[in-house]
Amino acid sequence: MSSSVVNRRAARQQADTMDSAPSTASNSMAASPNGTPRQSPSSSSLSSLDSTDGIDLRKVNGKMVDTYGNEFKLPDFTIKEIRDAIPAHCYQRSAARGLGYVARDIASLATVFYLFHNYVTPENIPSTLVRGALWALYTVVQGLFATGLWVLAHECGHQSFSPSKTLNDTMGWICHSALLVPYFSWKISHGKHHKATGHLERDMVFVPKTREQYASKLGSYVHEISELAEETPIVTASTLIAQQLGGWLYYLTANITGHDKHERQPEGRGKGKQNGLFRGVNHFNPSSPLYEAKDEKLILLSDLGLAITLSVLCTIGAKYGMANLTVWYILPYLWVNHWLVAITFLQHTDPSLPHYEPEAWTYTRGAAATIDREFGFVGRHLLHGIIETHVLHHYVSTIPFYNADEASEAIKKVMGEHYRSDVEGGSIGFLKSIWKSARWCQWVEPSAGTEGEAKAVLFYRNRNGHGVPPQKLQAPVAQL
Repeated sequence: MSSSVVNRRAARQQADTMDSAPSTASNSMAASPNGTPRQSPSSSSLSSLDSTDGIDLRKVNGKMVDTYGNEFKLPDFTIKEIRDAIPAHCYQRSAARGLGYVARDIASLATVFYLFHNYVTPENIPSTLVRGALWALYTVVQGLFATGLWVLAHECGHQSFSPSKTLNDTMGWICHSALLVPYFSWKISHGKHHKATGHLERDMVFVPKTREQYASKLGSYVHEISELAEETPIVTASTLIAQQLGGWLYYLTANITGHDKHERQPEGRGKGKQNGLFRGVNHFNPSSPLYEAKDEKLILLSDLGLAITLSVLCTIGAKYGMANLTVWYILPYLWVNHWLVAITFLQHTDPSLPHYEPEAWTYTRGAAATIDREFGFVGRHLLHGIIETHVLHHYVSTIPFYNADEASEAIKKVMGEHYRSDVEGGSIGFLKSIWKSARWCQWVEPSAGTEGEAKAVLFYRNRNGHGVPPQKLQAPVAQL
């Protein structure tokens, strides 16, 4: 058992004690309006709290505390130390081995389809109920195999599939297009995510809301958040269902969970554009602020891949009927979407993880703001270890997945307490973490009593009574 699990258990005990104790000034915290898209009704009450004028961010700090109540310290190692710790052979990529895994996943998909199509029939299984249950199982199994193929295309996007960029991009485009993923469009935005992980104004996936943004969403004042009633479980469940069913499509079409600072796009493409449907930010339009002019042909090539796949699917639907197409492809496709969102959500959302304002962010710190989890046989073999070795992936994304376990063990010695994992409960624990993260991680804010650079390091808080409570802020005083 890793030391991080032991620390987390101790932290839970500490957090539970804090939950039952009255809130005091010592565990209150100041909300930060930095990086928010609009002013909160009570922003005037926060201006004095967040001013850093005249403060040396390198010297003025304070105790940073994660949601569990554990003290957080900024990573103090370098990228060179990380890379030097990894054995040289871990960097070696094999085209033959990569192609072998692609062949294995495609063969698995084809075999499952053949078996079900030929044997799960009314002639062999007269019971409609049994056949329906088996075909439901088919959608789950095919969703897992297809997610594995998605992960291999992800390897292609990071050039960890083989030493050949041409082979990597060709295989990535084919595999992702077959799964209705705009390969190059995704590859470009995903690369930006890796360059800005944990950065509140530049990250591209699951950027958390600040306290001010969360209050604005609820139509509340910032100082009222700590007094709000617990979010009902039915609301949490509804949000999760929507996230797991439509989150991936919403991300592609509206950049949901990505940063919304598009006015900074260097070519001026982001002026007047915001995240959301039909607001000009998506993964299909070459003029989207997610891309630059030089990317236009790649975006169009991605769209071409989608068009080819959609035309094939329409042909199948016309010939065999929409009911068959739904079972054969659409439902497994939705399972793929579910796994992609769940995996990414849990890689970047956890009570132990920090997020950074621009003045405190560095690449080394941001890459450490990720967490490894455990999904057993499914994760390590069907999904090619994308869940179990994600921390390493953010430091050296060109290491192929079949060398990632060894490389992960090597960097743990360098990262020390900054390496995070949650392997408790295995596969069941992974699934439970979806609910836990949704309940514990509602917004981020600085730790109480911090100043300077430490105040630019934000942690998850919630109004559900879990872990360190949010700060109690004074209501703004009316100006006469």
